[in-house]
Amino acid sequence: MSFEAAVHAQAIELDQLSLDMCAAAGSGHPSTAMSLGHIVTVLMFHTMRWSPDQPDYPTSDRLVLSEGHACPIVYAACAKLGVRIGQDPTARRPMTIQDAMRLREADSEVDGHPNPMEGFPFFDAATGSLGQGLSVAAGLAEAARLDGYDKHIYCIIGDGESREGQITEALDYIVDRKLVRVLPIFNCNGYGQTDRVSGQQSPERMAARLEAMGFTVKSIDGHAPEEIKAAFDAFRALPETAEKPMAVVARTVKGWGSTAMQGSGWHGKPATGEALEKAKRELDERRIELTSALVTTDRFTIQTPGQAPVKEYRIGELPPFSQTMKKLDMESVMHAGRMATRKAYGVALKALGHVNDRVVVLDADVSNSTFAESFRKDPALAQRFLECKIAEQNMYSVGAGLSAAGKIPFCSTFAKFVTRGYDQIEMAMNSGANLKIIGSHAGVTLAADGPSQMSLPDVAWFRSLASARDHRGNPGCYILQPSDAYAAYALTGVMAEYEGMCYMRTLRPETEFLYSDDVVFNLGGFEVLNEGRDILIVAAGYMVHEANKALEGLDRAGVTATLVDAYSIPFDAEAMLDLANANNGYVLTIEDNYGGALGAAVAEALAESGDAFTLKQMYVREIPKSAKEPDDILQMLGLTHKHIVDNALSLLGVGV
Repeated sequence: MSFEAAVHAQAIELDQLSLDMCAAAGSGHPSTAMSLGHIVTVLMFHTMRWSPDQPDYPTSDRLVLSEGHACPIVYAACAKLGVRIGQDPTARRPMTIQDAMRLREADSEVDGHPNPMEGFPFFDAATGSLGQGLSVAAGLAEAARLDGYDKHIYCIIGDGESREGQITEALDYIVDRKLVRVLPIFNCNGYGQTDRVSGQQSPERMAARLEAMGFTVKSIDGHAPEEIKAAFDAFRALPETAEKPMAVVARTVKGWGSTAMQGSGWHGKPATGEALEKAKRELDERRIELTSALVTTDRFTIQTPGQAPVKEYRIGELPPFSQTMKKLDMESVMHAGRMATRKAYGVALKALGHVNDRVVVLDADVSNSTFAESFRKDPALAQRFLECKIAEQNMYSVGAGLSAAGKIPFCSTFAKFVTRGYDQIEMAMNSGANLKIIGSHAGVTLAADGPSQMSLPDVAWFRSLASARDHRGNPGCYILQPSDAYAAYALTGVMAEYEGMCYMRTLRPETEFLYSDDVVFNLGGFEVLNEGRDILIVAAGYMVHEANKALEGLDRAGVTATLVDAYSIPFDAEAMLDLANANNGYVLTIEDNYGGALGAAVAEALAESGDAFTLKQMYVREIPKSAKEPDDILQMLGLTHKHIVDNALSLLGVGV
């Protein structure tokens, strides 16, 4: 049997299995899967260098399915090839047809969309929220370049999906970085969910656009095996030093092989009963027409990946803050006793880079403000700094790809712009990504730049992630709000040691030192800065300093307060409750962002205890405007230390 006939026969077999899988599940996207039968067959049975026995082997070629709803076709191929699956890496088993037929079941590894954390290590990241896969592929390529692995990364993208802005961000990034080991494959089947895609996503426009962006483009019939093979061979022949990356634009048919499954009526709708039987009969007719035979997988030869070299990574501890500052000849700052937490983060990044080879730093064109530039400017570290420009969504998904390849990505930008990547961050969490997100210029104390630059709903949103458990049983994301340089420096090191997602807010204003090298900061911890008996004050970040100033005013009124620096969400709720009870159940929370955040977390802990407490929350209750200084904006919003005193006394029923 010729290569062409063998591909046709195998693709038809995968198409039929995709139909059966979706029918058994009662949902899914079989017609999209059928548009990819030939491309997936050539990739997984012939072109890719990988091992079904070790689908996540470090030097293996990778396939990122950005249009994640097409996963039945990849699952079908994995079932035919016996790709090992299972959440426990030491107890994986070959996938079977029976596994494939359990698509979307609650206890199945074969999830509704790709997700490695559910026991399917062939995939590197959760996809299905469209537009993100190409960025993940770029991250995988960046990691391979850093590790010196000669691996190729293929990414399948839907034509309707290509309208997502993040696809353009990723294409720009691939050209900028000359990531010639990434191959974007555009599946141009002409249909989205509701109807045909826009003419802007036609194969002709797609090819012209890609060429204008700097790609060498191969336009092919996505159901012609020899054309597919020739395009993939040309990609593999590209030298690492090539000036232009390559892209493939494949003209395909949604529901290929069955006229009954074509058009716009079958997106997300499985064929059942007579419709299913008719579709499979039509595929059988195409098989006879194109091959006249069945095919077995031994017709193909999968080339195994190269042996992964033994690599030794330095993973040391972050030295003490004062020691690092002395080494950097910054002792004058120590004597001044003030430093912005964003600057301390930059100092920590540089020190961390020299003790931990897995750390990679990404920034979105603001590294001179986030102070990630300290990493970029160090010649010994510069190779591990990736400039993502003004494309935050791409940055987070690139980070997810780097994490999948074993790196520890620190992604820095203004906290306000972090919010642009909420979807990407959530998908990275779903993927189990070891992502560290740093938002500088956080909260209203940014002042002069006004609300367009202030991050105000970010803590509340990240707190919603923190309320969920990830696949390791930990909070989906830790939120960290250091109040001084010592805390920011130490927490940067803590984040690097932790396997899981973290979000840290840093500040533009200089703040006084509150701590020393002797203080140990932990995820889930908090610090008691002052002990009292009348009221518990809980603050974070900049507001810790305002609350600290308020202690004197309260003391003059005869009130003693316990002040807690709640630098972590989640925090130790039991310990917090003990402090609240020790202060007669009176609690005041202060934060520099919108509600639903720190105060809400404290309220939830108090409510769940079932005890009686009196709580008042101070937070930003109106849309702010610009002001020259932090004190001005705090005065405008009723968040100064004087307002804290007034609110505390009012809560206690003491005349103001």
